[in-house]
Amino acid sequence: MKRRTFLKAAGAGGASAMLAGCTGGGGSQQETTTTAESGDSTTTANGTTVGGESQTLTVGTYGAFIDAPSSSPGVWLKQEFESEFDATLEWQTPDAGVNYYIERALRGVESEADAYVGLDAQMLVRIDERLDSELFVPTEDLSNLGDVNEELEFDPQGRAIPYDTGYISLVYDETQAESGTFTAPETFDGLLDPEFEGDLLCQNPTSSATGQAFLLHTIDAKGEDGYLDYWAGLKDNGVRVLGTWEDSYTAYSNGEAPMVVSYSTDQVYAEASGADLAKHQIRFLNDQGYANPEGMARFADAANPDLAAEFMDFMLRPDVQAEIAVRNVQFPATTTAELPEDFAQYAQAPPEAVTFSYGRLKENLSEWTDAWAQEFASK
Repeated sequence: MKRRTFLKAAGAGGASAMLAGCTGGGGSQQETTTTAESGDSTTTANGTTVGGESQTLTVGTYGAFIDAPSSSPGVWLKQEFESEFDATLEWQTPDAGVNYYIERALRGVESEADAYVGLDAQMLVRIDERLDSELFVPTEDLSNLGDVNEELEFDPQGRAIPYDTGYISLVYDETQAESGTFTAPETFDGLLDPEFEGDLLCQNPTSSATGQAFLLHTIDAKGEDGYLDYWAGLKDNGVRVLGTWEDSYTAYSNGEAPMVVSYSTDQVYAEASGADLAKHQIRFLNDQGYANPEGMARFADAANPDLAAEFMDFMLRPDVQAEIAVRNVQFPATTTAELPEDFAQYAQAPPEAVTFSYGRLKENLSEWTDAWAQEFASK
């Protein structure tokens, strides 16, 4: 199967090279006034409302972006944005995530949000499969758009702009061994070894973005004709498939298994929280990690499209990118973010990162996940 090579780096050294961006500031913002829709007020490019009330920006996202058990960028972003812009930032975190807005669009109901943070290529495919109308539209002329690593761009229509990226890997606890030190296998085939029976926790790819990314990596590794047999082997070897990343990581943290599908930045938070790094070791199966960039986009029916654009540009500033990366425990999407040395030390990029293009996913994603559900989850 042909795959797109997403990014190559040399282990932790590659991570350091990727993270060490140029020092840069947010730049100056030229104030240009536009007439507001009602009254005589005017709004400047930085969100300041003259002669009227300040605006409210409503941004949808997933819950962990606001209130993860570890750390989250949402609260900091709200405080920072409101301190610089004469605007109020309100987060929306519907339980169904972006599906909430898809369902509203199907019913002909307005989204009642201006932007969404937390899209990936798989979500865009689902949106385009279910909707004939536009849910999101491109946002052009952002001053910081040129700083985005072009290898992370995943939307050929330019609606979703990357703001961070993660790499799917195994996280394992080398202290969980009856005798000696536990060591995770180095390959996908190694996971099928009887030595690792019952040792792996992962997520349901029909309900978890992390689980879906891991499924896609197995398809990349084993091919369309072999991935279901591979999952049958995982099942025979006692893999536990839980609903979400939170479910599986909680079980892992409670010592229910020595390995969990997670992210290669796991040691960043572990080190910052004083955890034992022996319980947060990283393994890239086949020396690869599946890259899963996250993006943000403006709703087609946004009530405040200009302010939404300002917010998206704000999200790409070097200082904000660095803060998002540290708080969301992911890699930045831009080449200009300057991160703390400890982040560069503990955030691991794979020797080879792989992903499927939007076009490949649009042609096959539903078929792949449906086949997995039929063959694995239903038995």
